[in-house]
Amino acid sequence: QTMPPHAYMFGLPYRYYKEHKVRRYGFHGTSHYYVANRAAEMLGRPLEDLKIVTCHLGNGSSLTAVDGGKSIDTSLGFGTVPGVIMGTRSGDLDPTAILHLMEQEGLDPKAMSHILHKESGLLGLTGISSDLRDVEAAAESKNERAILAIEMLAYGVRKYIGAYAAAMGGLDAIV
Repeated sequence: QTMPPHAYMFGLPYRYYKEHKVRRYGFHGTSHYYVANRAAEMLGRPLEDLKIVTCHLGNGSSLTAVDGGKSIDTSLGFGTVPGVIMGTRSGDLDPTAILHLMEQEGLDPKAMSHILHKESGLLGLTGISSDLRDVEAAAESKNERAILAIEMLAYGVRKYIGAYAAAMGGLDAIV
C-alpha cells in the first residue's frame, strides 16, 4: 500500500494496469509490518529513521524493503510465484521460459500455473521435499540437487537484500 509506482509497475503496456490492475502487490504484509516494528523496538530507534529488509521465509517467502516505516518494494508480485524459490513455487524466472515450456510440453495456462505453484521450488529442484529441513538433511548427505537448491535459495535472499539496500541507499537491519 506504500510502494511507489516505479516499484509496483511492470514494463507492460500501461492499459493492462488501468484495465486489469496488473501490478506488483506483495503479500505477508502483517508479518513484514510486525517484524519491522519489532526490529525498531530492539534497536531502540524510531522505525521512521530506519532502513530495514524484512525476510518472511518459509514455504511461501517474501522479502520487503522498509524505508522510514514504509514498504517501498517487495519480492512477490502480482501473484505469489516471483521472488526467491519457495517450497513448491519457482521464484523469479524469465517469462519466455514459461512460454517455451508451454509450447514444448503442450501446456495450457492452468497446467503451467500448477507447475509454477505446486511442482517447482525446493520440491521441483530436489525431487525430495518442499520442506527445507528435509532438503538440508539431504544436502548434509551430499545430495547434489539439495545442495544446489539451498545455494539457489541463499543466493536469491542475498541478491534481494543487496538490491534493497541499494534502493534505500543503505541498510540498518535485516530481519
